Amino acid sequence: MDDKNSVVGVYKSHAEAEQSVKELQKAGFDMNKLSIVGKDYHTEEHVVGYYTIGDRMKSWGKLGAFWGGLWGLLFGAAFFFVPGIGPVVVAGPLVGWIVAALEGAVAVGGLTALGAGLFSVGIPKDSIIKYETQLKAEKFLLIAHGTVEEVEKAKQILEKTLAEEINIHSTTPVTA
Repeated sequence: MDDKNSVVGVYKSHAEAEQSVKELQKAGFDMNKLSIVGKDYHTEEHVVGYYTIGDRMKSWGKLGAFWGGLWGLLFGAAFFFVPGIGPVVVAGPLVGWIVAALEGAVAVGGLTALGAGLFSVGIPKDSIIKYETQLKAEKFLLIAHGTVEEVEKAKQILEKTLAEEINIHSTTPVTA
């Protein structure tokens, strides 16, 4: 299944994540198959969530220019307050998977809505917990999904970037 294959790159700064998105775009990777997740610094923590799919979302917070630029490239944008992590901004198709988890009241073994969204695309629970910990440490996740071939292509591109870590999650074995 195309949506059960993904590669996740972990970046220590928004600039590194943004550069990696641009590298994928230059290489012709389908921007509709790319998501990015990171913490944002919003002063109002009472917000449970805000999302839009298809339109651009108004940016706010310390990294507003960064997110605004990515929303122009990626389909869909959202802001969620995730208990235990804090304010999280998501751009790309992962927004739809998180919203589906929220709207469907999907409970996946105690995972957050973000975790349920990641789980729905084939990322195992132990990796989700690790990624949520990295988000708490203010790192950024770049997630590319698609066919085994598309994921392998994205992995090869990400290996040339400043990713701290790159992991493939696939239901089909990926060639080395």
